[in-house]
Amino acid sequence: MWDTLEVTHEGTNDVKRARKHTLIQEYEMFRMLKGESIAEVQKRFTHIINHLMSLGKTFDKEELNIKILKFLDRSWQPKVSTIFESKDLTSLTTASLFGKLREHELEMNRLNVQESEDKHVRNIVLKVAKHKNKQDSID
Repeated sequence: MWDTLEVTHEGTNDVKRARKHTLIQEYEMFRMLKGESIAEVQKRFTHIINHLMSLGKTFDKEELNIKILKFLDRSWQPKVSTIFESKDLTSLTTASLFGKLREHELEMNRLNVQESEDKHVRNIVLKVAKHKNKQDSID
Protein backbone atom coordinates (compact mmCIF):
# COMPACT_ATOMS: atom_id res chain seq x y z
CA MET A 1 0.00 0.00 0.00
CA TRP A 2 2.81 2.42 0.92
CA ASP A 3 4.57 1.85 -2.40
CA THR A 4 1.36 2.59 -4.29
CA LEU A 5 0.84 5.84 -2.37
CA GLU A 6 4.45 6.85 -2.95
CA VAL A 7 4.27 6.26 -6.72
CA THR A 8 0.88 8.00 -6.89
CA HIS A 9 2.08 11.17 -5.14
CA GLU A 10 5.78 11.32 -6.01
CA GLY A 11 5.93 9.38 -9.26
CA THR A 12 8.23 6.58 -10.31
CA ASN A 13 12.00 6.94 -10.23
CA ASP A 14 11.92 7.80 -13.95
CA VAL A 15 9.42 10.60 -13.29
CA LYS A 16 11.56 11.92 -10.39
CA ARG A 17 14.67 11.83 -12.56
CA ALA A 18 12.94 13.65 -15.43
CA ARG A 19 11.55 16.24 -13.00
CA LYS A 20 15.01 16.74 -11.50
CA HIS A 21 16.60 17.26 -14.94
CA THR A 22 13.90 19.77 -15.86
CA LEU A 23 14.41 21.71 -12.64
CA ILE A 24 18.20 21.67 -13.08
CA GLN A 25 17.74 23.14 -16.54
CA GLU A 26 15.40 25.81 -15.10
CA TYR A 27 18.04 26.56 -12.44
CA GLU A 28 20.82 26.88 -15.00
CA MET A 29 18.76 29.09 -17.32
CA PHE A 30 17.29 31.21 -14.52
CA ARG A 31 17.34 34.98 -15.21
CA MET A 32 15.73 38.05 -13.76
CA LEU A 33 12.81 39.09 -15.97
CA LYS A 34 12.44 42.67 -17.19
CA GLY A 35 10.48 44.73 -14.66
CA GLU A 36 10.57 41.97 -12.04
CA SER A 37 11.06 42.90 -8.39
CA ILE A 38 13.57 41.19 -6.12
CA ALA A 39 10.71 39.67 -4.11
CA GLU A 40 9.31 38.07 -7.28
CA VAL A 41 12.75 36.80 -8.29
CA GLN A 42 13.28 35.36 -4.81
CA LYS A 43 9.92 33.58 -4.93
CA ARG A 44 10.64 31.95 -8.33
CA PHE A 45 14.23 31.05 -7.40
CA THR A 46 13.31 29.61 -4.00
CA HIS A 47 10.57 27.52 -5.60
CA ILE A 48 13.08 25.88 -7.97
CA ILE A 49 15.72 25.36 -5.25
CA ASN A 50 13.22 23.84 -2.79
CA HIS A 51 11.94 21.39 -5.39
CA LEU A 52 15.49 20.41 -6.38
CA MET A 53 16.43 19.87 -2.73
CA SER A 54 13.35 17.69 -2.21
CA LEU A 55 14.63 15.54 -5.10
CA GLY A 56 18.06 15.16 -3.49
CA LYS A 57 20.08 17.93 -5.15
CA THR A 58 22.39 19.78 -2.75
CA PHE A 59 23.80 23.30 -2.98
CA ASP A 60 26.32 25.16 -0.89
CA LYS A 61 25.76 28.79 0.14
CA GLU A 62 28.47 30.19 -2.09
CA GLU A 63 27.11 28.45 -5.21
CA LEU A 64 23.60 29.81 -4.62
CA ASN A 65 24.86 33.31 -3.81
CA ILE A 66 27.00 33.46 -6.95
CA LYS A 67 24.05 32.22 -9.01
CA ILE A 68 21.81 34.93 -7.56
CA LEU A 69 24.32 37.69 -8.25
CA LYS A 70 24.95 36.44 -11.80
CA PHE A 71 21.29 36.33 -12.91
CA LEU A 72 20.50 39.93 -11.97
CA ASP A 73 20.13 42.34 -14.87
CA ARG A 74 22.57 45.13 -15.82
CA SER A 75 20.95 47.76 -13.58
CA TRP A 76 22.10 45.75 -10.55
CA GLN A 77 25.78 45.57 -11.53
CA PRO A 78 27.07 48.29 -9.15
CA LYS A 79 25.42 46.53 -6.19
CA VAL A 80 26.60 43.10 -7.41
CA SER A 81 30.20 44.34 -7.62
CA THR A 82 29.98 45.81 -4.13
CA ILE A 83 28.65 42.55 -2.67
CA PHE A 84 31.30 40.46 -4.46
CA GLU A 85 34.04 42.70 -3.05
CA SER A 86 32.75 43.16 0.48
CA LYS A 87 30.88 40.01 1.50
CA ASP A 88 32.01 36.49 2.27
CA LEU A 89 29.72 34.52 -0.02
CA THR A 90 30.52 31.24 1.75
CA SER A 91 28.87 32.35 5.00
CA LEU A 92 26.14 34.69 3.70
CA THR A 93 22.72 33.01 3.58
CA THR A 94 20.54 33.42 0.50
CA ALA A 95 17.87 35.03 2.70
CA SER A 96 20.39 37.64 3.85
CA LEU A 97 21.54 38.26 0.30
CA PHE A 98 17.97 38.72 -0.94
CA GLY A 99 17.37 41.01 2.06
CA LYS A 100 20.30 43.21 1.04
CA LEU A 101 19.05 43.28 -2.54
CA ARG A 102 15.52 44.22 -1.41
CA GLU A 103 16.95 46.97 0.78
CA HIS A 104 18.85 48.34 -2.23
CA GLU A 105 15.75 48.07 -4.43
CA LEU A 106 13.70 50.09 -1.92
CA GLU A 107 16.38 52.78 -1.78
CA MET A 108 16.57 52.95 -5.59
CA ASN A 109 12.77 53.23 -5.82
CA ARG A 110 12.80 56.03 -3.24
CA LEU A 111 15.46 57.91 -5.20
CA ASN A 112 13.54 57.45 -8.46
CA VAL A 113 10.38 58.88 -6.90
CA GLN A 114 12.32 61.80 -5.45
CA GLU A 115 14.01 62.54 -8.79
CA SER A 116 10.67 62.32 -10.58
CA GLU A 117 9.09 64.77 -8.12
CA ASP A 118 12.07 67.15 -8.43
CA LYS A 119 11.83 67.06 -12.22
CA HIS A 120 8.09 67.72 -12.07
CA VAL A 121 8.58 70.71 -9.74
CA ARG A 122 11.31 72.18 -11.99
CA ASN A 123 9.05 71.89 -15.06
CA ILE A 124 6.27 73.76 -13.30
CA VAL A 125 8.65 76.53 -12.21
CA LEU A 126 9.93 76.98 -15.76
CA LYS A 127 6.41 77.20 -17.18
CA VAL A 128 5.41 79.87 -14.67
CA ALA A 129 8.58 81.89 -15.29
CA LYS A 130 7.92 82.10 -19.06
CA HIS A 131 4.55 83.89 -18.86
CA LYS A 132 4.52 87.73 -18.78
CA ASN A 133 1.68 89.98 -17.89
CA LYS A 134 0.52 92.48 -20.63
CA GLN A 135 0.78 95.32 -18.12
CA ASP A 136 4.51 94.51 -17.58
CA SER A 137 5.08 94.71 -21.35
CA ILE A 138 3.51 98.18 -21.62
CA ASP A 139 5.53 99.50 -18.67
